[in-house]
Amino acid sequence: MADVARAAGVSVMTVSYAYGQPERVSAQARARVREAADRLGYPGPHPAARSLRRGRAGSLGVVLGEHLSYAFEDPQAARFLAGLADVCADHGLGLMLLPITGAASDIDRVAEAAVDGFVVWTTADDDPVVDAVAATGLPAVVHSGPDRDDLPFVAIDDRAAARAVAAETFAAARRPAVLSQPMNRTRTPALLWGPDPEAAPFRVTRQRLLGMRQAWQDLGGDWSDVRVAVCARNSTAEAESVAAELLAAPDAPDAIAAMSDEQALGVLRAAARLGRRVPEDVAVSGWDDSVDAASAGLTTIAQSLRDQGSHCARLALGQTPDHPGERIAWELIRRTSTRSTT
Repeated sequence: MADVARAAGVSVMTVSYAYGQPERVSAQARARVREAADRLGYPGPHPAARSLRRGRAGSLGVVLGEHLSYAFEDPQAARFLAGLADVCADHGLGLMLLPITGAASDIDRVAEAAVDGFVVWTTADDDPVVDAVAATGLPAVVHSGPDRDDLPFVAIDDRAAARAVAAETFAAARRPAVLSQPMNRTRTPALLWGPDPEAAPFRVTRQRLLGMRQAWQDLGGDWSDVRVAVCARNSTAEAESVAAELLAAPDAPDAIAAMSDEQALGVLRAAARLGRRVPEDVAVSGWDDSVDAASAGLTTIAQSLRDQGSHCARLALGQTPDHPGERIAWELIRRTSTRSTT
């Protein structure tokens, strides 16, 4: 920096301002500094050093409990990240995505991240990266799970929402089924009969199964009679394949509650391909009220993941919420894919 200052005929402070606070330097001085820097091959102050001086990194870390591609492929993840990005843009911050691979390096990746705060997007209760996030001492928030006493938590009441949508879907059903999100950290696909919801290490899966079990029991049913098809990914194609097998069986379900709209849309495709009428032969519901849900006539749970993303970003940046303890809103949206009882 001193070499650039001498070559440009300005003070070292002027060079520093030219890079860090350009509004404090005239256009002519900035031009001289840049020309001298280019001539000497000086790239500017190192970003890490600049961050140390400022006391901030200029980025928000997002710990994904998924592979990195999930952030770009899953519509709901994209909505959530858009909410984070809205707040980051307002504060002149970037987003650093930190995917979880299951390897020991996950903890190092979190500990070494140059960020001003963390948002953890849905991981398992026993995932050590959550402890690693807490150990940094930086502001942090967890979305959807795990729900811990030492970190702020943001989510809807998944159990109550699941009970509501399952009550709508399972009404008048004799052979209900659930298309579930993963039941273990290896994300192993499976077909289970009335599994214990508490066995799921993911809060979202656990709470939604608890709510759906309660809905079926409220209707006088036995949970052990309910088929739960566990999907490895939130994929329409995978759900279509799984649903096709279920619907082609002699004892095909007459109601399927899916844990996402992507899964539910796969069920609708499978039903159409097999000539099953919706909702006469099989009632179907989803979750999240995605863009395609309305046109498909899909009964679903509406929630604003974009708003939740914005809320998480503000908490992770150390901002106090406007309404502490405020519950995140959700709504049951009844459409033509279920047999409405009202």
